[in-house]
Amino acid sequence: MNGRIVKHSRLRCLLADPTRCLSLVRSKSPLAVAQIHALLISSGTLSVDSPPSHLRPILSRIAVLYSLSGRLSAARHLFDRISNPNLHLWNALIRGHAQRGGLPFEALRFFARMVSSSLHPDHFTFPFALKACADLSLARLGAQIHGKSLASGFAGDDYVQNCLIAMYMSCADTDAAAKVFLLMNHRTVIAWNTMISGFCRNEYAGKALEVFDGMMDAGVEIDAATTVCVLPACAQTGDLQRGRLVHQVAGERGLLDARVQNSLVDMYAKCGCLEEARQVFDGMPNRDVIGWTAMIGAYALHGFEAEALSLSHLMQEEGVRPNSVTMASLLSACSAWPSLAHGKCIHGSCIRLCLESDIAVETALIDMYAKSRNMDLCHRVFATRAKRTATWNAMISGFARNSAAKDAVEHFKLMLAESVPVDLATIASLLPACADLADSKLASSLHCYLTRMGFTASNEAITGLVDIYAKAGKLDVAWELFSSLQNKDLVSWTAIIAGYGMHGHAITAIRLFDRMVESQVAPSEVTFTSLLYSCSHAGLVDEGLKLFNRMLHVHGVKQNTDHYACMIDLLGRAGRLQEAYDLIQGMPFQPNHAVWGALLGACVIHGNVELGELAAKHLFEIEPENTGNYVLLGNIYAAAGRWEDVESVRGLMTGRGLKKAPGSSLIEAKVL
Repeated sequence: MNGRIVKHSRLRCLLADPTRCLSLVRSKSPLAVAQIHALLISSGTLSVDSPPSHLRPILSRIAVLYSLSGRLSAARHLFDRISNPNLHLWNALIRGHAQRGGLPFEALRFFARMVSSSLHPDHFTFPFALKACADLSLARLGAQIHGKSLASGFAGDDYVQNCLIAMYMSCADTDAAAKVFLLMNHRTVIAWNTMISGFCRNEYAGKALEVFDGMMDAGVEIDAATTVCVLPACAQTGDLQRGRLVHQVAGERGLLDARVQNSLVDMYAKCGCLEEARQVFDGMPNRDVIGWTAMIGAYALHGFEAEALSLSHLMQEEGVRPNSVTMASLLSACSAWPSLAHGKCIHGSCIRLCLESDIAVETALIDMYAKSRNMDLCHRVFATRAKRTATWNAMISGFARNSAAKDAVEHFKLMLAESVPVDLATIASLLPACADLADSKLASSLHCYLTRMGFTASNEAITGLVDIYAKAGKLDVAWELFSSLQNKDLVSWTAIIAGYGMHGHAITAIRLFDRMVESQVAPSEVTFTSLLYSCSHAGLVDEGLKLFNRMLHVHGVKQNTDHYACMIDLLGRAGRLQEAYDLIQGMPFQPNHAVWGALLGACVIHGNVELGELAAKHLFEIEPENTGNYVLLGNIYAAAGRWEDVESVRGLMTGRGLKKAPGSSLIEAKVL
């Protein structure tokens, strides 16, 4: 008790000696600062509107320390009692709200109040205000503060200019950032790094690498931050050679810390060099969760699901706790795994680690169950978690992927009814489902919605509408939308070609293909599938054969099973069954059910019993439970009058416990 009284009395003595009191506050001892503040309150000093002038420096210093330590309410409380606060205090309040408090709006309010006072901002004020603009993506306000900094004479200040570049990059105004950078008299390594990382974040990886080349040419010595900035750009562009060069330079200069090594693992993985990624990973002395996650994600990305799961077990054995990104990567690996049990085990681990509510994990769970064709479990995850835009998108995409287009559309309507924000990813998930429905009324309604919400500024949305209208038979509207596209890419060309092809306009589809090639857009496997399909249904045998031969020899596109199935169907419909069979015999890979099915269908049309039996034999081995193949073979026998063989096929079906599914048709009379 007496000790407390002595301390209290000493503090009172300190108030009588402002110099000693200020010295104690400047020591930054949190306890001393809190005690002096408490004494000021208990003594009634802070109850008056204007404290004594000799105590104002002490109050200012306490407010500064509170602000910089994140105690913003206490800092504001003192700030409001100080008349004519100095520049240091203003800067501390702006910085505290921008950096420590995560309150950029408040930081900008303090900046505005300061500017309206008689004080002028200095080279510390502008960076804090610019950071607040960057956090809020307020490019226009940031530009105004930029102008204020120029008027205040800070055009050549390195610190301010670096923050201007960072602000413009955060607001996606890369041109403005580049102008600031080019006008700098002295470009520090921080400025170079900010430019590289900014271009990379804004998906201008090529420009990021150009800046890096300029940095090397200028003789600026790179640091670890440079390496971490440039490696993602190498990964985005697939520039493995440059990535290896950066690795070599980083090793020579002793920059291979944990951050750099993690970035190297990610770069090698995204460039498809898993062995080199694993070498870097195995050579890391201290592997943190980021390194483990990068390597697991690399295996999952390239289809090595077993390796990804095995590495996760090793990670747990070494006592490294996985994070939400780790679990999302593992769930991605389980999406391609043949056994759903692995995915359920990872789901259980997410629950035990309390990660199941993380948006990345939640979305990955829905995606994993959808790809496993278990929409019941998919919907359970969706129903029990907090529904956010990303989870709605995953759910809609899951229904579309599992041929449940109506459910996808219904969930989109529910999403709108519950006022969940819709983004471009939502539209990208919805468009394929609407295309599958081939409903012209739905296409018109969706078109109106996309126009009203401003999504038609996106090439992806317009291309999706082209596909929907084309499949719904509205080729005039599809062509009008296609013509409106400023940048006609591979996807949009393929959509319009497929649209004309599926409605019997094969000649138009081929002419569009020729125009596509003339415009320097390289065709893909899907483009040729659409063309060969249209030739098959239009009976254009010679044109189809020419396109099939041009694929590899002219355009460098390898034929796949879909292309061969189209060609077998094309030749079969024309009655050239022996050519079709010879083509199957010359396939560079094993024919699948679609190839043999196309031959069997042609044999039914032309009554070729011998080849029909051969095709059916292969189909019985590939898909023994498909009753359609047995029915088609029976029809061939019936057409040839071989009734005993018809009964034999029926007996084979009965012996295998198969029953012909009854036919059905659907007419939609009204769309609600």
